[in-house]
Amino acid sequence: MPQATVHLLRHGEVHNPEGVLYGRLPEFHLSELGQQMARMLAEHFSERAAQGARIVHLAASPLTRAQETAQPISQALGLEIATEERIIEAANYFQGLQVSKGEIFKPKHWPMLRNPLRPSWGEPYKEQAARVTAAVQDARLRAIELGGDGAEAILVSHQLPIWATRLSAEGRPLWHDPRKRECTLTSVTSLMFDDGGTLLRVEYSEPAAALLPGASRTPGA
Repeated sequence: MPQATVHLLRHGEVHNPEGVLYGRLPEFHLSELGQQMARMLAEHFSERAAQGARIVHLAASPLTRAQETAQPISQALGLEIATEERIIEAANYFQGLQVSKGEIFKPKHWPMLRNPLRPSWGEPYKEQAARVTAAVQDARLRAIELGGDGAEAILVSHQLPIWATRLSAEGRPLWHDPRKRECTLTSVTSLMFDDGGTLLRVEYSEPAAALLPGASRTPGA
């Protein structure tokens, strides 16, 4: 069976003036800067396609910010956006709250902090990695079906599910310090597979790095 690559893209910056952890809440749209990031991503993949990359499949999380990030790529590459439920943001007890130590460490929240290794405040890391990995493998097969050997697929997702999937793929512990995730806004985590579906390597890039200095730094956003 042919080899293939699946790119996991994190969405662009979100308009979030209140600084809340928006999680799976609806109608959180890209900010103006986030839209610029999405267009820069589209340019990045257009250049790859012009150089011979066969990018044949595009899917996104059902959340608004992921769909909006995928739109310029869809237009640039002439690909329809498939909605992939399995790459949605992680469920989180703190969804909708302002992200601050003053809020999160209030006594009423203490029971949710009892096990950071799982984590106890949201969807377990193992479950996130499992569902995204399954989606990645299906995207790999779809890319091969459409484009043959060396074909590529793009999945637009969210920081934590992407990071948990990368940690799992690389055989690293899933528990981590959120401040040390290598998964910036509109970053690309590329998973290269051999002809049997075994991971060969992981590559990471930041096509919109020039726009990051002015971007929001809301943890987990």
